[in-house]
Amino acid sequence: MGPLSPTRTMRLWGPRSLGVALGVFMTIGFALQLWGGPFQRRLPGLQLRQSWASTPRPAVPSCLPRQRLVFLKTHKSGSSSVLSLLHRYGDRHGLRFALPARYQFGYPKLFQASRVKGYRPQGGGTQPPFHILCHHMRFNLKEVHLMPQTVSLHCSPMPSKRHTAHRLALQACPHRQSRLEDSSGSQVLQVMPSDSFFFSIVRDPAALARSAFSYYKSTSSAFRKSPSLAAFLDNPRAFYQPGARGDHYARNLLWFDFGLPFPPEMRTKRGNPHPPRDPNPPQLPSGVGARAHTLDPNALFHPVPTVADGHRQTSSSASLDLGSSSFIQWNLAWLDSVFDLVLVAEYFDESLVLLADALCWGLDDVVGFMHNAQAGGGQGGSAVGDGGLTTEDRQLSARARAWNNLDWALYVHFNRSLWARIKQYGQSRLDSAVAALRARREALAKHCLVGGEALDPKYITDRRFRPFQFGSGKVLGYVLRSGLSLQDQEECGRLATPELQYKDKLDAKQFPPAVSVPLKTSRLPPPPRHQTTES
Repeated sequence: MGPLSPTRTMRLWGPRSLGVALGVFMTIGFALQLWGGPFQRRLPGLQLRQSWASTPRPAVPSCLPRQRLVFLKTHKSGSSSVLSLLHRYGDRHGLRFALPARYQFGYPKLFQASRVKGYRPQGGGTQPPFHILCHHMRFNLKEVHLMPQTVSLHCSPMPSKRHTAHRLALQACPHRQSRLEDSSGSQVLQVMPSDSFFFSIVRDPAALARSAFSYYKSTSSAFRKSPSLAAFLDNPRAFYQPGARGDHYARNLLWFDFGLPFPPEMRTKRGNPHPPRDPNPPQLPSGVGARAHTLDPNALFHPVPTVADGHRQTSSSASLDLGSSSFIQWNLAWLDSVFDLVLVAEYFDESLVLLADALCWGLDDVVGFMHNAQAGGGQGGSAVGDGGLTTEDRQLSARARAWNNLDWALYVHFNRSLWARIKQYGQSRLDSAVAALRARREALAKHCLVGGEALDPKYITDRRFRPFQFGSGKVLGYVLRSGLSLQDQEECGRLATPELQYKDKLDAKQFPPAVSVPLKTSRLPPPPRHQTTES
């Protein structure tokens, strides 16, 4: 039988049947459009059943993915899980990482550009640009991004957006900075361009203290001398000595990681590694750090229990001498001017949705598994609140926040800024995106992992996936299911690879070992025979 003509088709189907068929195709087309949007991409090879509904977007994307990123990896705040997704994204897209020679950039010293592997300052030869800077460091802005070379004599941190950092710094400290330029007016090349996206993550100091005490028990002299966290927080000054080896882990660790100066009463007497406080702190330039002017100093350290968008913000007895409140506000305003987004570990999935939105990334770019989590501990995922704790635990949390009062100020500030962004994003839209993210993570875990979850390291025999064990708690890891296709093995392997192994993988990819090839030499003629003279 030959092909059906339009007339025969009408006879066979009839107008009503064709109308039904047309309606079905229109419905399918509309559904496919609805399932687009920022969360439309799938991991290749993973044919999972769930659909990822999101808000529709136009056929032409309204934004381009951001691929110049600076992530300040803070300690014990869920940052290893964020690092994992950055490793995967950069690996998949062939981006170039600014890598340390080992695994950290000279921490706990301030970050120096010279510690970046393959970095060459101006005049040292050409080098491909870096896309992602994300490994452990103590933040040091002037060494991170491209800016004119300046000399600063104990001036407070520059309160400026990065692309105008130098100009506003001169406004803030005209009497303290001199600009050094050669005859050509060239700039000193640092590591990352000024239009990079800067972000970080913070965690409730009470939860951070519990994790840090377990993890850094052998590293911090204060923790090592204390029999328990409760004993330490009951009388911390009996154990803590400013400037002692590893004791930056024992107090205001977030503040330390952000590279901020400490107020005079917290500075070490030996060596005084923290810069002295400027006796005449500069005024904030107009239009910079506007949010800091609206902050109530009392609210920073005595936040009133409030309910924002259905989430309770916990009160605390944490306090600090209000004489330092302007010092605190200045530093918070400066962080606002530098960082485009600060994630909150207790609202980890909500933070990832906002990150994907800010970077114009897809769902599979921010979905992943938790890394460097200790057995029985966990990182993020639960909102701040002491309602489910015992009275003793609530008192422990209050003492931890009071002892880490600078960290508590940071946390309260960025928790509020996160929920301000959520309000702008839309609560119902956020709820849908978070549900899709969690469903995707669960599906990937079931598809990729033995047991669909993290396992005790004793079950992990493959060294590629066995996490580094440190501290008193066991660090959990993952085992891939057998029977995965080669493509799924690659994608699932990316999801399961711990940070140290992934860093080594990226290092080998960026800096392949030189292979010595023996030089080809032409075949030499045999030496002439020794001739003797007959007498």
